[in-house]
Amino acid sequence: MKSSANSFSKGKVRFRKYLPVYLMILPGVIYLFINNYMPLPGLVLAFKSYNAKKGIYKSAWVGLKNFKYLFATKDAFVITRNTLLYNLAFIIVNTVLAIAVAIILSELTGKAKNFYQSAILLPYMISMVIVSYLVFAFLSAENGFFNRTILRLMGKEAIFWYQEKKYWPYIIIFVNSWKVIGYNCIIYLSTILGIDRNYYEAAAIDGAGKMKQITSITLPLLKPTVVMMTFLAIGRIFYSDFSLFYQVPMNSGPLFPVTNTIDTYVYRGLLELGDIALSAAAGFYQSVVGFVLVVISNLLLRKLDPENALF
Repeated sequence: MKSSANSFSKGKVRFRKYLPVYLMILPGVIYLFINNYMPLPGLVLAFKSYNAKKGIYKSAWVGLKNFKYLFATKDAFVITRNTLLYNLAFIIVNTVLAIAVAIILSELTGKAKNFYQSAILLPYMISMVIVSYLVFAFLSAENGFFNRTILRLMGKEAIFWYQEKKYWPYIIIFVNSWKVIGYNCIIYLSTILGIDRNYYEAAAIDGAGKMKQITSITLPLLKPTVVMMTFLAIGRIFYSDFSLFYQVPMNSGPLFPVTNTIDTYVYRGLLELGDIALSAAAGFYQSVVGFVLVVISNLLLRKLDPENALF
């Protein structure tokens, strides 16, 4: 009894000690619960024919019928291919560029460092709607910067960018990298700045140059952060940035074969069908596949590199 009373007393003291910390994280926990956990019972909507009068739970049960909308269509392969390949490209390109920029920024000092950090983070803060008009200002067939300035100076004919699908995989990847690289870069930069500088001083004394220090110290110590960020991206590999694939190409029909993803396809389908249950089925499918991919990736990593596995 005495030991249990002592442990209770210690727990009470510990709770009072960390009470300010608990209060600080409380808003985040509440938001997480409301946004991520309260909607979970609504997953049943993916298996029902939703009727607004009857509500979610009294609507008729249709099983897997809603999922056929995603797989029975002739566009199923195209939208799945686009979603997967674009996200794989984003993971690879954004990771490499973010690490490279973070390493460059870590070498800067003074006011220049703060300026470049702010400048590279700014695109992440801009709405994708604004980004779409910035892209349009460059690619407009009549008044775009490329057609009126660059191509004209090169003596080449104007390109109708919003009708030529062959250019858009590169445009989409470039726009995405330009917008999100600042956020990813800050995460990697914070990890680099947390590395003990004694490692670099010892390496410099041993005659190691900057490149050797990066490959032998920075990159190995960045590995846990890279793994975590990659897993987060893999978990959303069946999702796409709706605004990126809908707003930036200006919903141009000729570009659908290279810009249509699961999210945009469902949105366009809902505009015509108005079926909420189909959207729920798509979201359920994306979540399950993302979860399975994260588990499989972690199992593979645990066999190859157990120290960096997440679980």
